[in-house]
Amino acid sequence: MRILLVKTSSLGDVVHNLPVACDIRARFPQARIDWVVEEGFADIPRLHPAVTKVIPVAVRRWRRSLLSPATWREWRAYRAAVRAERYDLVLDTQGLLKSALLARQAQGKRAGYAAEAAREPLAARCYDAAYAIPKNLHAVERNRWLAAAALGYEPNLPLDYGIAAAALAAPWLPAQPYCVLLSASSRADKLWPEADWLALAAALNARGLACVLPGGSAEERARAARLASAMAQAVAAPPMGIAELARLLAGAQLVVGVDTGLSHIAAALGRPTFCLFAGSHPELTGVYAGETAVNLGGAGAPPTAAQVIEAATGRL
Repeated sequence: MRILLVKTSSLGDVVHNLPVACDIRARFPQARIDWVVEEGFADIPRLHPAVTKVIPVAVRRWRRSLLSPATWREWRAYRAAVRAERYDLVLDTQGLLKSALLARQAQGKRAGYAAEAAREPLAARCYDAAYAIPKNLHAVERNRWLAAAALGYEPNLPLDYGIAAAALAAPWLPAQPYCVLLSASSRADKLWPEADWLALAAALNARGLACVLPGGSAEERARAARLASAMAQAVAAPPMGIAELARLLAGAQLVVGVDTGLSHIAAALGRPTFCLFAGSHPELTGVYAGETAVNLGGAGAPPTAAQVIEAATGRL
């Protein structure tokens, strides 16, 4: 059996789709699973041992230069790659028109969410089979239920993200055990106050943990450096790709982060993860990995420093 998963972005959404690969492999041990994903997130499905081939796309970049010959060369290369196999199932778990059109290029039965369940109802017109999966499920479970419906099995397997990463070894890492503080977000309403980060770091430092603060953009790295310089035992991480960041998270004693894709990677890796919500609600898209994944706060109601300190230090 050959199966193509289409889940391109964003980072957290890609992480939420990893259990689908585990479920399929558990039900069909000989299945070959390929995955279409946005080029910037391709290292996530590459961490999964059940994924045979990762097929990157660059829809975000292509949109900025639709008339460029290079864009059309890359599009043709994508079509050739995705049509090199005939799939028993092409499963779009994203439910957007862009993902449905990507799935449409592949050979095989195409399946996805029904119009009433998809994020963009028009996407359902691109499928051969569409399924009305409840919208009130967590995103991880919606993906898993859709795969189960399309492949005809019960969605009752234990949750497993299926990924692992070796702990990072780097000369700039603290010598003592460390935690990772994910302070960066592209949305200002998701940020947590800097004074609260400093109070949390002081509590963690007092318990023997150094703090490591990554950042993606130049602005995020500047924020991380500013925070780290005000902490007793902390380091601002250098620029890193997703694969290296996964290794950094894998070696952490615990991870505290705002609502960002890296928090979901930490939870998927089984690290004690505390996700701080301020601009959105966690019920449907929060970190989701059993007792090791804790969501705190909600839209317009960020957790206090005292609440986060109590939750985090209670796991040490």
